[in-house]
Amino acid sequence: MTDKERKHASKRLSLHLRHEPEGIGITLASDGWVAVDTLLTALGQHGLPLTRADLDELVASSDKKRFAFDETGTRIRAQQGHSVEVDLALEPLTPPDVLFHGTSERAWLAIANEGLRKMERHHVHLSSDADTARAVGGRHGKPVVLRVDAAEMARDGIVFYRSGNGVWLVDEVASRYLSRV
Repeated sequence: MTDKERKHASKRLSLHLRHEPEGIGITLASDGWVAVDTLLTALGQHGLPLTRADLDELVASSDKKRFAFDETGTRIRAQQGHSVEVDLALEPLTPPDVLFHGTSERAWLAIANEGLRKMERHHVHLSSDADTARAVGGRHGKPVVLRVDAAEMARDGIVFYRSGNGVWLVDEVASRYLSRV
């Protein structure tokens, strides 16, 4: 697969495993899993013919590790970022003292007033390091990196989770826990 083909396939997987499974006629289990064979057949019927080897390469080469196979290798799901109802069965964890969030300059003013909200997704996504947050923020223009006082949030009883690819998840982050880096 070329880089361009890999990027296109990854975007399609994200779309259907996170937001629109019905767009290719699949149904996610309540925990987000779908059979690999079902996914490959549906993708092929909707203009994206992938082999199992192609899918293995996409999962292994994803810089953000967006997708995961189950322990048997027969099912796949998105690690986080769903807008459809799924229960990833994540356990609450104590976060590091500081986490980061990347956004755009244009979104910063609203965030400064309203905090971080999950919008159409299940959680707000936070990074363990500023570089990752900067890369995320840079996807939408000039990046702004926000420092999140996760220790204070945890002391205030806010629950944190961590997805299988290391992204920290929380329902929301009030503006009082945020500062611009």
